[in-house]
Amino acid sequence: MALSYKVRKRLAMLVLLVWLPLYIVAAIKIVTLFDRPPILLELTVYIGLGFLWALPFKRLFYGVGKPDPDVDPDSYPHDPEPCDND
Repeated sequence: MALSYKVRKRLAMLVLLVWLPLYIVAAIKIVTLFDRPPILLELTVYIGLGFLWALPFKRLFYGVGKPDPDVDPDSYPHDPEPCDND
């Protein structure tokens, strides 16, 4: 069953606010268990971990920044009409 746009948006916020900070703390704790590697290797590890967290959530984040496809575009709030002050 496909998740609705609203549910995906809420889950994406949950992932960003809860899962990502926990992942960062866990990644730092795991990396600090080892002796400090050369700076380029350490940078490569952190860049790899930076991309790795998002892979399981790729489908969740897809299209979340776009307007809700289930809502009629005519019902979106529009800018107010300019008034003539002549």
